[in-house]
Amino acid sequence: MLTYTMDVEDRSRWIISTPSAAELAQPYYCSEVGDFYARSRFATARSDKNSFILFYTLGGEGTVHQGGQTVRLHKGQALLMDCRSPQSYGTSPGHGHWYHLWAHIDGPGVELAGRTLGLPRLVPVPVPLSRLQPHMDVLFERLGTESVGNAIRIGLAVHALVAEVVLAAQETGPVAEDDPVHLACSYVERHFAEKVTLDDLARAASVSPSYLIRLFKRQLETTPHDYLLRYRISRAKELLAETTLTSAVIAERVGFTSESNFSYRFKQMVGQGPRAYRQSTPELVIM
Repeated sequence: MLTYTMDVEDRSRWIISTPSAAELAQPYYCSEVGDFYARSRFATARSDKNSFILFYTLGGEGTVHQGGQTVRLHKGQALLMDCRSPQSYGTSPGHGHWYHLWAHIDGPGVELAGRTLGLPRLVPVPVPLSRLQPHMDVLFERLGTESVGNAIRIGLAVHALVAEVVLAAQETGPVAEDDPVHLACSYVERHFAEKVTLDDLARAASVSPSYLIRLFKRQLETTPHDYLLRYRISRAKELLAETTLTSAVIAERVGFTSESNFSYRFKQMVGQGPRAYRQSTPELVIM
């Protein structure tokens, strides 16, 4: 169900498109884009829509309600919201206008960005317009014109938009050194050659093991165990490429309990065994 009061100036734009098969095959795509120069009575309420929406305030102020949350979007702030649950938004009471860019976007990449930003929690993110405008311009120019090339360009533009918002959120967020995931990753970097357990990582991060797993899943889309394995394999690849150490010695140096387990994990993650990887790596020549 959708209700709205379209109180916008004539210069406002609204482009609607039905994504093609080529667009739906991309990890990022867009179905609608607009720049609304909304006046005081502008308001929208809907029960659900099968997409995310990205707002960016150009001037004035907007108010967004969803799931018991209310946030105000000031000039220079972006907000990503999942529209699959009831929401409403419009010009903030007492404000004469809410000039804003917006786009309905979706795809696995957008979903991942949403989890990184902490959705369904709504958090406005300060972002300079210069970091978003070029990518919004691509959507205005390309949306609705069907071709494989346009599908790729639109997907890249949506990717850039959400990436800029995620990066801006990280730049303005809490100090990285206090983040439990950062603390756990730092512990891995210092102790990867030793026996490392989930309890060790949780103690280093000052959180419970179960909460640390949830944080890793939300922020890195992985688990602490998988992060540790990939870090060990990365260090092993360096040793294979830069030294003549045997696989058995390398396995021990990067924290594996046996050469066989090391070889199994290496092939599982790299697609070839340690010996084949070494043979395929260009010889390092120091001039």
